[in-house]
Amino acid sequence: MTLLFQETAIPYADLNRWIKPQKTTGHRRNANKIYQNESIKRLKALNLLKEIKKKVKHPTTGKMTTVVFVQLNPIFRQSFRDALTGFREGKPRDQNELVTETIEEAEAEKSGGASRESSSESAEGGTVSSLNELFPQEKVTIPFLDKYCLSKWENILHFMVGSEIKDYPSIGVLTLLRYSGLMELPSDRKSREDIDSGEGFVVDDHYIDGERTPPSGRELKSLLITKNGFQFLLQEINSQIWTLLLQYLKMSEKLMMNPVDVLNFIFMLGSLELGEGYPIKMLSDTQLIMLEDLIDYGLIYYPGKEKKMFYPTRLATSLTSESTTFKTASAVLDEQIAQVGKQDSSNQECVIIETNFKIYCYTTSPLQIAILNLFVHLKTRFANMVTGVVTRDSVRRALINGISADQIVSYLETHAHPGMIKKAEERYAKKLEFETSIGNSYAADQLKFDLLPPTVVDQIKLWQLELDRIQAFKGYLYKDFANDVEFEKLLNYGEEIGVIVWKDVLHRKFFVTTEGNAQLIDYANRILRRGSSGSPRSGTPISG
Repeated sequence: MTLLFQETAIPYADLNRWIKPQKTTGHRRNANKIYQNESIKRLKALNLLKEIKKKVKHPTTGKMTTVVFVQLNPIFRQSFRDALTGFREGKPRDQNELVTETIEEAEAEKSGGASRESSSESAEGGTVSSLNELFPQEKVTIPFLDKYCLSKWENILHFMVGSEIKDYPSIGVLTLLRYSGLMELPSDRKSREDIDSGEGFVVDDHYIDGERTPPSGRELKSLLITKNGFQFLLQEINSQIWTLLLQYLKMSEKLMMNPVDVLNFIFMLGSLELGEGYPIKMLSDTQLIMLEDLIDYGLIYYPGKEKKMFYPTRLATSLTSESTTFKTASAVLDEQIAQVGKQDSSNQECVIIETNFKIYCYTTSPLQIAILNLFVHLKTRFANMVTGVVTRDSVRRALINGISADQIVSYLETHAHPGMIKKAEERYAKKLEFETSIGNSYAADQLKFDLLPPTVVDQIKLWQLELDRIQAFKGYLYKDFANDVEFEKLLNYGEEIGVIVWKDVLHRKFFVTTEGNAQLIDYANRILRRGSSGSPRSGTPISG
């Protein structure tokens, strides 16, 4: 995919760096290297990949040496790119062309063909001679971009877990969080039983189509995290970004944006170079709208309209990369705090839970503490640790918010303290040794590795069962039938169309869903309330 958006040939050595190395033991061959060589061999056989040999001057010895470059077949590259992003008239512009054009504009300004803005700068004695000198007052560096994108992304995650923040995410970000099902309005939560949860939580998005008034900014600030939102927090940062971008692509169609331009811009961001600036005048109208939106997510830094340049951050340039520079946003924040405080990093984000449901978490991350607060009753906070208790009320609060018991257990296991892991391994080894010594091979095979205290895990799941015992359905109760024949006909018809939720044959009652009520009433009017003479039957109420 990276070669697909490279207009120029790249050295073979750079191609090798793209392949993630795999650790090998003994004389085993590197599987990734084998796949790479086999793929290149097949591409060459199909004439899809070309090798180009060039004579270049060695930077150290100064001697001429032969370097092998690789490049995709231009016709195949263009056709494949059109198939992915859609056909666009004119030759696509890649990052090298954008940078070249920017440098040419800077040189033109230096030679006297500058605009009024550059003329005023020249009158003050300033000149622009290269791309690195385009921003003499505010130089954009890679560390600055990393800090900028993390602060933007952390702000979104802090809002999701309910932390107190000074600046709320933009309306566009909040709308996407709701549309993607990661968060919901209190009104959405009340009607959650009407939403299919099999494919994930998808809210009523009629407001996007203009069928009703969209929620106000104040309403969106009251969004609550959902089950999918909690699972979203546990993902790596690359997965989080792709989750939102895919939802953005779906929502863009409803907002009458060109999906081809949206997809093309996403792929283009993944091929841009970190720390380089690119002119915005090469972007389409749709991509200019995307530019404003992606600034809110931290994928792009835009100094201002007067600069007419945008900078992709590390979150954007790593979109098409397998390796994740940032594991998770909270992990990065903890690492930065640990470097400042020079604390022992072995205990960062480690959780200890005892059989009495007490929790001790070694962390200094506000985001980590906010996540714990979703299902733990926090009591004390120290410099590098917080303590709390897993209570029935705290777990029920998390369950009501859509977080499942399995997610809570998985989170505690993922962040378990190394000491807990070591003790669990020792217990497992002793049990295995005992069962093996007495010859009970079946019991040895059935042994489970219990990282958390079983009493805690079982109790959390029991608290979830308390909420699952009663289910509420909206519908209508049918009763007071005139005779058994009338009752049986309506009941049989309701069961045939699958709208019966509950029935009591002895007392001649049954309950139907809201959707099936209209069908059942229509059937009653057509069949039961009209006799052979065509006159309607009087009197008996059949629904309440």
